[in-house]
Amino acid sequence: MASDLPDRTLPRRALLAAGLGGAAAAAPLAAPALAQAAPELRWRLSSAYPRNLDILFGASETLARLVGEATDGRFQIKPLPVGEAVAADGLIDAVAAGNVEMGHAPATLATAKDPTFALATALPFGLNARGQNAWWHAGGAADLFSEVFAKQGLASLPGGNTGAQMGGWFRKEVKSAADLQGLKIRIAGLGAQVLAKFGAQPQPTAGPDIYAALESKAIDAAEWIGPYDDEKLGLQKVAPIYHYPGFWEGGAMLHFWINAEKWKALPKTYRTLLQAAAAQVSTEVQARYDARNPGALRRLVAGGAQLRPFPQDVMEAALKHANDVYGEIAGKNPDFKRIYEAMRTFRNEEYLWFQVAEYTYDNFMIRARARG
Repeated sequence: MASDLPDRTLPRRALLAAGLGGAAAAAPLAAPALAQAAPELRWRLSSAYPRNLDILFGASETLARLVGEATDGRFQIKPLPVGEAVAADGLIDAVAAGNVEMGHAPATLATAKDPTFALATALPFGLNARGQNAWWHAGGAADLFSEVFAKQGLASLPGGNTGAQMGGWFRKEVKSAADLQGLKIRIAGLGAQVLAKFGAQPQPTAGPDIYAALESKAIDAAEWIGPYDDEKLGLQKVAPIYHYPGFWEGGAMLHFWINAEKWKALPKTYRTLLQAAAAQVSTEVQARYDARNPGALRRLVAGGAQLRPFPQDVMEAALKHANDVYGEIAGKNPDFKRIYEAMRTFRNEEYLWFQVAEYTYDNFMIRARARG
């Protein structure tokens, strides 16, 4: 898919920075050095998403295009939609095993293997998108997670953020915490463990199967992503109540997963280029969601979706259940305990700052919009 950002800006800068463009490429004596520094590589990048999710699958396409252009085709990455190489639930393991060189997926897919992974994407009542980005790039999270991922044979680069997600589609409105008792809901990760504390029954359901599962009443509710992607599934036709917010994913960071041995073997110029390309993709993914979710939400409501906030008692009980879940995991998993405590400290400082300036401004603008 075409990028919304100026074409070729990153590749030209990257070529010059790496000494692979302009006069360096033309100099006769540079040819052997160029061949050594820029070998021809063919990698596969398995996405956790189908092609029709153009923002999410498009992230892999954009990364592949930028890297290919910057190396004049010497480093080619082939994006593969979910299921073509591996299924979503086996994607991160497939990268670690070297079955594919790269993957694009949320870290929450590896929650069953190690719940510490969930912290790298989102967890109930964690950071919002800006906070997650700040923690990763400037708050020490990248270093903390590199140790955890290395144990599993993985390296990673941030690959976008969905922003705060919606609470999902329900066939009946949740009016109190009691309504979650026995609810069969499609949800994964630590959010599933939190809802299970209410007596809900989390159901593993692949994205393409959600519509049929709701229509057949095999499940009562399902969370997916947000308006732009949810619209593609047409879920308002079979589960009209659209609850918000998705307190289990206040800012879901996606990752490009790279086999650790493949990453170490890359020339420094290629590693630098992948980092730069992933950074551009990260900016683009979140920008596209922020630009496209508002219109999609309007269309969903026009098509029958009934917006409903989760009741306050549900939010308060969910926070308590979440803290209970984290305490239980931390008692058994030292990595989770260490990184969760770092995230919690960072989160509390971030929201103190947001309260002073960001939320004051946002709340004023909300009131101003209401006045026209």
